[in-house]
Amino acid sequence: MKPPSRTGSVSVVPKVTEESPPPRVGIVGGGQLARMMAESASQWGLALSVLASRTDDSAVATVPHFELGDPNDPAIVTPWAEQCDVVTFDHELVDLDLYATLEAAGVLVAPSTAALRFASSKVYQRETLGAAGVRVPRYVVLRDYNAESIDAFWNAVGPELVLKSDRGGYDGRGVVMTSTRDDAHDAARELLEHGAIVLEEKLLLLAEIAGVVVTGHSGERRSYPLVHTVQSAGMCVEVRYPLTLDAATHAEAADLVEKVASIVNAVGVMAVELFVTERGVILNEVATRPHNSGHWTIEGCVTSQFENHLRAVAGLPLGDVSALHDHVVMVNVVGSTEPGSLRAALALPGVHVHDYGKSWRTGRKLGHVTVVGTDSSVRVRAWEGAEALGTSTTRETT
Repeated sequence: MKPPSRTGSVSVVPKVTEESPPPRVGIVGGGQLARMMAESASQWGLALSVLASRTDDSAVATVPHFELGDPNDPAIVTPWAEQCDVVTFDHELVDLDLYATLEAAGVLVAPSTAALRFASSKVYQRETLGAAGVRVPRYVVLRDYNAESIDAFWNAVGPELVLKSDRGGYDGRGVVMTSTRDDAHDAARELLEHGAIVLEEKLLLLAEIAGVVVTGHSGERRSYPLVHTVQSAGMCVEVRYPLTLDAATHAEAADLVEKVASIVNAVGVMAVELFVTERGVILNEVATRPHNSGHWTIEGCVTSQFENHLRAVAGLPLGDVSALHDHVVMVNVVGSTEPGSLRAALALPGVHVHDYGKSWRTGRKLGHVTVVGTDSSVRVRAWEGAEALGTSTTRETT
């Protein structure tokens, strides 16, 4: 496969014709998102190459080509990326300066490093989106320990504060919930050892919801239906379609998702997590990649988020994002003390099991279960499937 075509230092979107093979897509990271992208790509012959950190990474067993190495090592990344028509990402924990250098040299990176910055830095995300008029929680940024700033913020919005590391947090990691002033100071000292932090007000939530959008190189954008999400210990445990909020709140949330998507302008799939509060809909987080809140689309929509992400970054036409069923529920399988039974899960009617190929470990996200149908009973069966597989999470009542 030839490297991407170049005009000066500007990458040109791979031109796909009936006579040419699909462009080769490189994926940085070999986790479960890359695995599900590979599963989707295998259905229509898209060439993939994964840059994995370990031979037991989830995606390694599912792709025709992979290389091993540190995704932040220029000596490894540069020659690998130059053999791809476009480079995309399984995660945002990358050295943006390195990939910006590749962009400047003509490597097509999608989403761009400018878009990736929104997901890789919570400080940048809050400051930039807040300044653009996006409603975000009240917050303050600390780059060094400052007792007076913590006390002032605690007095203004306390007593419960949420502290987040600027970089690296995911599935509850790098996030500390505090309920007293002393807890806030202690957590700030600890998190600041690893870099800047964001202190946020703890909101009284009426619901948590999410929207997934996909954007092509031309600017074409499609939005998947909004969904409810349920969290436990900072990790998503359940996603439900359809959204059952009132029409005004639904419209407010959809408008906010579109506004954020326009600002970030990430080629590929982007997820926007939202809080529904008495003050209205407020932004929680942004992810510039396929996301847990979009896993339901594999069985639930005409085109899954994984296929549409690859279509977008490869310069191919985007697929239909319409829901196929009246009700869809996805439940994550989180490791408990020992595995459950695949046989028992598959014996349940309508249960679709997705195993990420990871070794079993307590607290680790190991797969998910999806059930589709005509009524809300699909939720019961989805939880039964996850429980049969041995998930450590419990059914929520919301």
